[in-house]
Amino acid sequence: MSKRLIHLSRRQSRTAWFYVFITPWLLGLVFLTIVPVAIGFLTSFTNYDGLNLPTLKFVGLRNYIRAFTADKDAIFAFGQTLRWAALNLPAWMTLSFILALILNQDVKGRGFFRTAFYLPSVMPAVALVWVWRIILDRNVGLLNAFISLFRPNTAIPWLTTYALPGLTMIAVWTGLGWGMVIFLAALQGIPDELIEAARIDGAGNLQIFRFVTIPLMTPVIFFVLVNGLVSSFQQYVLPQLLTAGAQISGVPPRSVYLALTHVNLQFFAYQRFGYGTALLWLLFLAIVLITIVVFRTQRFWVYTETEE
Repeated sequence: MSKRLIHLSRRQSRTAWFYVFITPWLLGLVFLTIVPVAIGFLTSFTNYDGLNLPTLKFVGLRNYIRAFTADKDAIFAFGQTLRWAALNLPAWMTLSFILALILNQDVKGRGFFRTAFYLPSVMPAVALVWVWRIILDRNVGLLNAFISLFRPNTAIPWLTTYALPGLTMIAVWTGLGWGMVIFLAALQGIPDELIEAARIDGAGNLQIFRFVTIPLMTPVIFFVLVNGLVSSFQQYVLPQLLTAGAQISGVPPRSVYLALTHVNLQFFAYQRFGYGTALLWLLFLAIVLITIVVFRTQRFWVYTETEE
């Protein structure tokens, strides 16, 4: 009987210490995540403007309906975000994959180049963008100066009319390091036995790349694609910094007027907290739906070891 009591007391003690250790995380989850998300969801159904607590009232789905009917800028911003994702994602993933393939070879100075290519991913965004502003400036930018060597007197407005391609250049360059590291880790995880077996069967480098490397890389490509999609829809800082000198009343040019830019204006320029929160939930829903579509397609092109 005493041994049973000792066993129970030890188990109860371990259980108690378990709850003691997870309590800080649990409190953070409840009060910093679940409660704010719930309040935000309820706020999206109200006319809250940050100050009107005495006159706060429930407006139903009016905020959500307004995003599709009365607010043309919301539809434009969502469409521009889709264009930005379609332009940024393929370029970033392709270049990251090519870079990983090159650095996976036995080349001299491989460690140095891996570090050098990864540095932009950990540098402050403000410093990076201001360097790129010097490069993309219409009048004295280095990019236009280079293009002028082949086409004199070139003055492409990379920070206004063509700000979306300019933004893509910066995003691709700063994200190459992260994508390269992920792809490189996956390439180094491909068993050498499979490659040797393919060579013994008479496969060349191109055939090995097509029938061995690519199929085994598809789970990682899928992972990078999903993360890139989510990040593309959450882009806000880069367009704000890139077009800081060309903004009128703090609003970026229409070419980089993305979804979170429009949400930020609703919150802090027009004090429409209820409507801005509704836009955030619509953005979240769009991300979820697109992610579900991508997950549905993985059975057609993603190779897994559990497949029969």
